Amino acid sequence: MSLPGSPTKGAGVSLFPQAFHGYLYALWTLYIISIGVWILLQKRSPVSTLTWILTLSFIPVLGFFIYYLFGPKKIIRHRLSRRSSRLIVERNYALWNRFVQHDGLPEEYQSMARLVFNTTNIPLCHSLDYRLLSGGEQTYDAIFDAIRKARKYILLEYYIFETDQTGTALRDLLTEKVKEGVRVYLLIDALGSPLLTRRFMNGFIEAGGHLDFFHNITWRRLFSLVNFRNHRKIVVCDGVIGFTGGVNITDTQDLRRNPNAFHDVHIQVSGPVVAWLESIFMEDWHYSTGDLSLLRELKKITRKADNIEFIASEQSKTYRIQVIPSGPDSDYAPILRIMVSAMYRARQCIYLTTPYFVPDEASLFALTSAALRGVDVRLLVPQRSDNLVVTLATQSWYEDLIRAGVRVFEYTPRMLHTKTLVIDKDLSFIGSANFDYRSFFLNFEISVLCYEPEANSLLAQEFQETLLSAREVVLTKQGFAYRLLTSTARLFSPLL
Repeated sequence: MSLPGSPTKGAGVSLFPQAFHGYLYALWTLYIISIGVWILLQKRSPVSTLTWILTLSFIPVLGFFIYYLFGPKKIIRHRLSRRSSRLIVERNYALWNRFVQHDGLPEEYQSMARLVFNTTNIPLCHSLDYRLLSGGEQTYDAIFDAIRKARKYILLEYYIFETDQTGTALRDLLTEKVKEGVRVYLLIDALGSPLLTRRFMNGFIEAGGHLDFFHNITWRRLFSLVNFRNHRKIVVCDGVIGFTGGVNITDTQDLRRNPNAFHDVHIQVSGPVVAWLESIFMEDWHYSTGDLSLLRELKKITRKADNIEFIASEQSKTYRIQVIPSGPDSDYAPILRIMVSAMYRARQCIYLTTPYFVPDEASLFALTSAALRGVDVRLLVPQRSDNLVVTLATQSWYEDLIRAGVRVFEYTPRMLHTKTLVIDKDLSFIGSANFDYRSFFLNFEISVLCYEPEANSLLAQEFQETLLSAREVVLTKQGFAYRLLTSTARLFSPLL
């Protein structure tokens, strides 16, 4: 018999669970508040912010793993030491002073040039040449020819470098150039080229060639940096000739070696603009290796030689160009911002070619708004890409685009890998960036904006010729299963 006021045995047993539940509730509340504040301070879009808060709140362990892989969209600047390098800043400043900003540019495009400069610190400059290379066949022939003629140094940066016939041929040629005394630097994205090993490149390295991997895959870096890929394609020979575009080093982009080769385009430029391709390579090399000796060495070579001392005003024809690097180290998403701005300026036509169409809200609004105001907007994508999920996601936007007046075409013969944008008669973009979330926000990309009718005409002609092998998409009623599948693919496509 218990005394009055004394706790019963049953009551004594239940005190600990009640207190434990109270502590758990307090800890859970504190965790939710902490997660909410942490995500809010990252200044994401409201939808993205709410999604990550809910994910991390209700599936904390798995949620943190998913966030670690796909959540971060910036590389914090103190980790990205390349832009804080005194030597690189001095070199960029010297280059900026060498070129005349906005020289001869119509007033209507000067604000566009300022936008590029303010988001990338790269001014308007000139190229003495603008050669469009259609397909891997033309691209490889031109690059190999330029490499053979190089006498001082060669810089190469690629996302994909396969160990097939094309990769082997390039490796052997680079090894020959090293043996001739030419300095050769090769920077490859580790995730994009997992089969490229130092063993495969051993002869090149032993001869004195320099090889490094961007975000080399280690256990320490595997998850923290796997989402940030270097998708750029850059070749510079002696600081005189440069190449960029969408073509990687692989047999899958050469019809001579693969009947189903991807169709893609590249450009060859020369003169002052090449110094900016070179500068971007050196920033990436320094970031990847921490080594500034390349910059010091090339600074000596280019200052002693007259190979890049061109005066644009003395040339009979020059091309007004701006190079646009973009990546998770930027606060401005330059390629997306500049393309969207250009599309809002369009009055006559917008011709967009991309292998992967996963637009964000801003770019989708820009395309549909242009069509709704009467601009001839055409989108050219592959009928079937090399990524089924992205193909389905792309198709999920067809109805929104077509109902707004955008004409959508699917290239049928093979995979279309071209990345170009033509605006009216004067503006054109070509580069490595797909029209998708990953290229806009996560990848390191490069694009070239040209303010010339001639360049615009070349890309417009390439678009029209490719269009001959495409079919126009017509809206038809789709079943529930198909709509569910494409909508689900749209949800996950930014992660790919």
